[in-house]
Amino acid sequence: MYDQSKLSELIRFAGIDAGSTVIDVYPGDGDWTRLFSDIVGPKGRIYSFVPAEVAHFKNDPLGRMSTLAKEPGRENVEAVSADLIAMPGATQPADVLWLHLFYHDLHTALMQAKGATAADFNRAVYERLKPGGRYVIVDHAAAAGVGTSDAQSLHRIDPASVRKEVEAAGFVLDAESTLLANKEDPHAIKVFDPSIKGKTDRFAYRFVKP
Repeated sequence: MYDQSKLSELIRFAGIDAGSTVIDVYPGDGDWTRLFSDIVGPKGRIYSFVPAEVAHFKNDPLGRMSTLAKEPGRENVEAVSADLIAMPGATQPADVLWLHLFYHDLHTALMQAKGATAADFNRAVYERLKPGGRYVIVDHAAAAGVGTSDAQSLHRIDPASVRKEVEAAGFVLDAESTLLANKEDPHAIKVFDPSIKGKTDRFAYRFVKP
């Protein structure tokens, strides 16, 4: 999805290095899980966390991550699944929780089907991270001021709403990046629209657990 320079910058931004423990939430095809596995090395640990809310999908997301974890050299990867807010019980204390193009889904009917809210999940993240741990969120930006109203329809979210919600859980904003910004994005179309797919205006926040 990103060229090597952007990948390197995002990894630096997240603070992932050798020996880190990372939780990759809703890992999709597992690209980030593999990348992080290579970086943290044999002394690190990657939890490829598939929310139970999506584990029933036809593409078998948990099965795919379980297969990935069996690849040669992936001994530091563990595929796990639980309800979103039960994530702390399925993982160990982590240095980084990585949430790529997923935070907006916390405001969709699918993710809230079992009663979880964004506030619930943010508290779960806070519980699972070590003191000084980093909560890194990259997502599609909605127009300023719309809050969470475009999360279901356009798969976008207002960055200000994300910051407000995460800080309410006790996190402190440590840094933000404009690396993936795109001023040409009109913010009024679905992120899967061919005219903008892969080129959406994206924000990146790094929050820290005090």
